[in-house]
Amino acid sequence: MEEEKIFAIYIAEKGGGVTLEIDSANLVAGRGIEGDRYYNETGTFSEKLKGKPHVELTLIQKEAIDAFNEEFDLSLTYSDFRRNIVTTGVSLNDLVGEEFKIGDVSLKGIKLCEPCNYLAERLNPLILPHMLGRSGLRAQILTGGTIHKGDSITVKDINL
Repeated sequence: MEEEKIFAIYIAEKGGGVTLEIDSANLVAGRGIEGDRYYNETGTFSEKLKGKPHVELTLIQKEAIDAFNEEFDLSLTYSDFRRNIVTTGVSLNDLVGEEFKIGDVSLKGIKLCEPCNYLAERLNPLILPHMLGRSGLRAQILTGGTIHKGDSITVKDINL
């Protein structure tokens, strides 16, 4: 079993903008990741989602992306999926309604982050039917701080 940790961290400065991989990020409760489109309120859905806790942070499993690419012989990158955090070794679906930590930052899983038409149009229409229930988690930042690539993920102070 692979360790439950952060595989990669991504931000995009504006909606539709290039998604950049970063080694660490400052998470701010009630806002999101400093420098990201939703923190800056310049995301594609910023106006619609403004002030809602599930817009603060998005996560997706590396294993789900790898399986999708393998199933359809694609080579989409982790950044293509436009989620902030790529995890490894953890079932994100199990974190809906749960409090968990990345390093010392406290989070709460709010709901699944299902694929949308925007993502399907950008990448591949197969995403809509085949990534349902596998395209990530929307989380609220309860207590902010800095996270780093490789940080462990824990639930209620117990490794997943």
